[in-house]
Amino acid sequence: MAPPSGHSLLLISMLGILALDCFTSGQKNSTLIFTKENTIRNCSCSADIRDCDYSLASLMCSCKTVLPFAVERTSYKGRLTIWFTDTSALGLLLNFTLVQDLKLSLCSTNTLPAEYLAICGLKRLRINTKAKHPSPEQSLLIHSGEDREPRDKPLLSHTGWQTCTYVSFLDLALFNRESSLKSFSIDDVASMANNFPYFSHFKTFPILSNKSYVVTFIY
Repeated sequence: MAPPSGHSLLLISMLGILALDCFTSGQKNSTLIFTKENTIRNCSCSADIRDCDYSLASLMCSCKTVLPFAVERTSYKGRLTIWFTDTSALGLLLNFTLVQDLKLSLCSTNTLPAEYLAICGLKRLRINTKAKHPSPEQSLLIHSGEDREPRDKPLLSHTGWQTCTYVSFLDLALFNRESSLKSFSIDDVASMANNFPYFSHFKTFPILSNKSYVVTFIY
């Protein structure tokens, strides 16, 4: 059999480079944040990590420690997973933050208070409570958002919260129950501050009155 010609070798090499490029571009890192013993670890992971396996996360992911007072308001367009043992850091990480795909895993048997998190642009929520209740992971599709997607912009400051179209209120007490994950939405809410006066969030984060919102309660 004759050896491949120079042109054939060049073609084979180019195909190999293209295949490698397609493979690496298809690998998307996800963000894992876990809170434990008054510390916050922010990790970038190329593979899914078993829930609450802190040792494996430290081994397989690229992680850095973040001090609570240094947590910056940001946005997450990809998957965000948070392992937590109590609610002390969840407000810092999630309140008025743009998160589209969120998974929350309770890594303790603590009873959580009836507090709400206000999350912007949430499309999909998954929860895991195996540490407290031996039940399968639950998943909830909140909205697709194709029609209004461009209006959900990253939040760069407190006033950036006003760019959010979809707002989800997550009742943390749901982690204390074994019931199914539920939600209901209210469309075309013109003024959240007036319609939901008991939510103290809006006292700190002013909302534009000439804009309508889709508000979802998850419980």
